[in-house]
Amino acid sequence: MRLRRESWGFAIGSVLFALGAWPGYANAVGVTLDNLTYFVGSLFFTTAALIQLLLTGRPLPHRGSSQAARFDWFAAAIQFVGTLLFNVSTLAALLQSNGAEISARMVWRPDAYGSVAFLIASGLAVVATTDRESLWDPNARSWWSTWFGMAGSLAFGASAIGAAVDPASGELRNAAIANAGTFIGALCFLTAAVLALPPRPAR
Repeated sequence: MRLRRESWGFAIGSVLFALGAWPGYANAVGVTLDNLTYFVGSLFFTTAALIQLLLTGRPLPHRGSSQAARFDWFAAAIQFVGTLLFNVSTLAALLQSNGAEISARMVWRPDAYGSVAFLIASGLAVVATTDRESLWDPNARSWWSTWFGMAGSLAFGASAIGAAVDPASGELRNAAIANAGTFIGALCFLTAAVLALPPRPAR
């Protein structure tokens, strides 16, 4: 049951991020609602990441833990931190769009750090998956899910680079890359979440 909630949390968060980055959505609903869409999506990501961390087991990994179990735990823990950073960046953007005096760096920095956390977490998840299966196992749903997660993290990383603020103009360095990276990354995370979704228990 909790694994299904985790998958649905990541899926809903991904849909909201993809919607926020969809061309024309911000123009249709306004900047404030667009930023609210991102913020709500980040809350779904954080809830799902917390469930994932709890599912990896407690207490913390110890010497008797397998390598895959250790990497799973650290991947989940780092990803959870990354989602918290996205909470901060999306909330800052939402407040900024409502007239709060928040510098662009306060929006971008946690977004960039969150993207780095997702990249590290995805790398650890890949190691954990290949330790259990193999580096190339296209018949395994977990293999596809993990690699789609890595692709999503790479896309989010590209988005963070594009979203860096030019200090001279105050504009994003490349808004097209920022939006495209977010949109593609969200679709990758959505696919990963759907692949990880366990079947309904038989009644």
